[in-house]
Amino acid sequence: MKILITGGCGFVGSNISVYLKKNLKNAQISSLDNFSRHGSKINFKRLKKNNIKNFHINIERFSKIKVLPKFDLIIDCCAEPAIEASRKDPDRVFQTNLVGTFNILKKCLKDNANIIFLSSSRVYSIYKLRKLVNNLNLSKPLKIRKPINENFETSEPSSLYGFTKLASEKLIKEMFFNTNLKYIIDRFGVIAGPWQFGKQDQGFVSLWLAKHFFKQNLSYIGFGGNGNQIRDVIHINDVCEIVLMQIKRLNKIYNDTFVIGGGKKNSLSLKELTSKCEKITKNKINFAKISATSIYDIPYFVSNNSKIKKRYNWQPSKNIDAILFDIHKWLINNKRLKKFFR
Repeated sequence: MKILITGGCGFVGSNISVYLKKNLKNAQISSLDNFSRHGSKINFKRLKKNNIKNFHINIERFSKIKVLPKFDLIIDCCAEPAIEASRKDPDRVFQTNLVGTFNILKKCLKDNANIIFLSSSRVYSIYKLRKLVNNLNLSKPLKIRKPINENFETSEPSSLYGFTKLASEKLIKEMFFNTNLKYIIDRFGVIAGPWQFGKQDQGFVSLWLAKHFFKQNLSYIGFGGNGNQIRDVIHINDVCEIVLMQIKRLNKIYNDTFVIGGGKKNSLSLKELTSKCEKITKNKINFAKISATSIYDIPYFVSNNSKIKKRYNWQPSKNIDAILFDIHKWLINNKRLKKFFR
């Protein structure tokens, strides 16, 4: 089997590439990445070390994509994932996330290749997610609400980023309609782990631990600036594991959409994350309190893994403490990467 992983030098793409190279026998793994992401050249070195070829191509250029070798499966990890980029650089978000997916789908049709598409929990309505919380000031710790499943509201605004991911989902269904090609759509929540160069609006778990590790200050932003907003977190190894299972069972389970995340057991507030980071690093840092936040920000998201668990008999194996332990170990061994955290 020949597999192409787009965004293969990003955090998720590089980890999936290396994992599949080690665990999927008789498969040829290739990457596509243009090195535009923060830290992508660092991850490229990991691919090279594992004898994974990267095609240095911008996903927006179909003229380059269509002449690539034939593939049996494409795992589409390529995206501009930062929500605020939807406001600051909408053209880049649209071109990368939607036009890029369109180009990959044209390649799928040309090659007769299946696709596993990494979508996002941010396809859901901002307003509906905010209504899950009674008081947006979040002056007190939140209790865990009902986790979000595949049927939660998607018809209302979700950010341009969320729109491009949801539109890409629809595009896959349209372009694969009346063909024998198979697809899987995975709506992942917050993913964290080693080799993630996190920022405040994307990859915040690795950023939080790195800021404590390097003794740099942070801010609680939005919802009163109290740090009570909640997310669930999944380890990158668990992401790799379920993708491998989906590949192996693609002839039996296909043309379906799944919510995948850490779930209730791996959900926590920013304040709770801070306490855990203080404990593991033995460092305390200062926090600014910023009450206002982006119109795209949400106070709560916890994934409902019921469907993915039922179909694959799978659930996350690493809890939040294991996630932080692995990131901390990586930071200890890679102190030179301090400059990549900002």
